[in-house]
Amino acid sequence: MTDVGENCRRVLYRIHEAAARSGRDPQAIRLIAVTKTVPVEKIRQAVEGGVSNLGENRVQEALSKREALQDLPVTWHFIGHLQTNKAKKVLENFDWIQSVDRPELAEKLNQWASRPVPVMIEVKLHEEPGKSGVEEPGLEELVKQFPRLDRLQLRGLMAIPPFFEDPEDARPYFQRLRRFAEQFGLAELSMGMSHDFEVAIEEGATMVRIGTALFGERS
Repeated sequence: MTDVGENCRRVLYRIHEAAARSGRDPQAIRLIAVTKTVPVEKIRQAVEGGVSNLGENRVQEALSKREALQDLPVTWHFIGHLQTNKAKKVLENFDWIQSVDRPELAEKLNQWASRPVPVMIEVKLHEEPGKSGVEEPGLEELVKQFPRLDRLQLRGLMAIPPFFEDPEDARPYFQRLRRFAEQFGLAELSMGMSHDFEVAIEEGATMVRIGTALFGERS
């Protein structure tokens, strides 16, 4: 049986150690628990274990969880591919949107937002079928759209590198994303998952999105 509380303590310790190795403040790194397919009871255990940010990939799944967990003081991040026709629902139910990847989506979010919304641009760093994100040649043009989108606050970049058995092999991808963020003056970097988050932290991640290391393998 998965001990979510113990897993949280272990992951938070590893975040602290990775930050220390790279001379960074551990408090500057947000742990986002990825709760796709995770039951409400386990999410509660994670919050009790110190998690305060939750990440969901699917709108409908998130809505029922939000209702069941509305008593918890957590910040909700939408981290999945966002279809334009789901944009209103996401704006109504999430605090952050990490997966803006095209101008028309940014336009719709800005049009429908009723408050300032912190967003991230998802960048596609490699050619892998089925992966979302703006490709590198289109990144600058997308960034340039934001000054006139008055309800969207562009905070940073997000990416999912390929899976490697050796986490060190992901380091060049994290380095590239960091260079893009520096180029555009963006402070937030959402990168690193259960198998490679320590390398991501060493390369400047300010948010790490972790599911398996907290909740165990998905059934």
